[in-house]
Amino acid sequence: MKIKLLVFLLFACFSFGGCQKNSDELLAYNNENVLSNSVINNEITETDFFAKNLAIITEEDNQGGDPDITSEASLLVNITNNEIIYGDNVYEKLYPASLTKLMTALIVLRYGELTDTVTISYNASHITESGAKLCGFNEGDIVSMDVLLNSLLIYSGNDAGIAIAEHIAGSEENFSKMMNEEAIKIGAVDTNFTNSHGLHNDNHYSTAYDLYLIFNQLVQYDTFLSIIDNPTYTAVYKDKDNKDITKTFASTNLYLDERSNSLKEGLETLNIIGGKTGTTSKAGNCLILLTKDNNQNSYISLILKGDNRTELYSQMSHMLSMLTVNQID
Repeated sequence: MKIKLLVFLLFACFSFGGCQKNSDELLAYNNENVLSNSVINNEITETDFFAKNLAIITEEDNQGGDPDITSEASLLVNITNNEIIYGDNVYEKLYPASLTKLMTALIVLRYGELTDTVTISYNASHITESGAKLCGFNEGDIVSMDVLLNSLLIYSGNDAGIAIAEHIAGSEENFSKMMNEEAIKIGAVDTNFTNSHGLHNDNHYSTAYDLYLIFNQLVQYDTFLSIIDNPTYTAVYKDKDNKDITKTFASTNLYLDERSNSLKEGLETLNIIGGKTGTTSKAGNCLILLTKDNNQNSYISLILKGDNRTELYSQMSHMLSMLTVNQID
């Protein structure tokens, strides 16, 4: 099957105008299911397969092996030179929890207007799931898209996610379709989103590799970068009676909390810019980060399904410590 698929893919690729990668790299791009879906459905072009700004993860790169990293999936990529530094189970389908909000943010930045005003609906203001993180928007509140995006990424407000979805697409269902279409466009074809926020649904999943693809798109936006490095955010909006409301939200990313400086011990040569957290009972503890070293190399690091928050940050710091080897001060 793999041989037939490779022959078919090579034929299709040369038909499009020629391939620059050899057959080993072709198979290494992703698994058989991704390749077959991508070519047969004609959903991804040759440019998407061999985009110059994407790292290629070989089977050897995906073996893990570090006993101190016990999460279900992990990935560390130098996105300046597209080098895989560490990878484990990067194609395993897992629940992404609030890392879902990365795709929500990408759609806002690509298709939304930050100056739009959004009226909070009953649906957005009445999330009843136990433990769901909420900004506390009330029905009828008038909030700018800019405030919603900041609240979504910094505080991880699920109500902000629903408000964004309804404003852009009319409903969460329609917005989920947009999310999945956008995922296919960027090659994240092992992902399926059913909502804009990441609260649990059995059919809502992604992979470490797909989340890397999504995050890699987002870090091209200055607006996104200016949001994710903020330890706090003050939201100003109006209630249904046109009265001003002000709320300050703390980032869920402990690397941005001055009280958690111990997390960065041994990482002094690195600048942890920011990222996104995610936690549900079934997804475990998840975190994705953008980091720069003192040579201005940029890195994306990702951990999915850590056992608990302490282990999540311990393992992330351990993985980032791989970047400090042979660093020049």
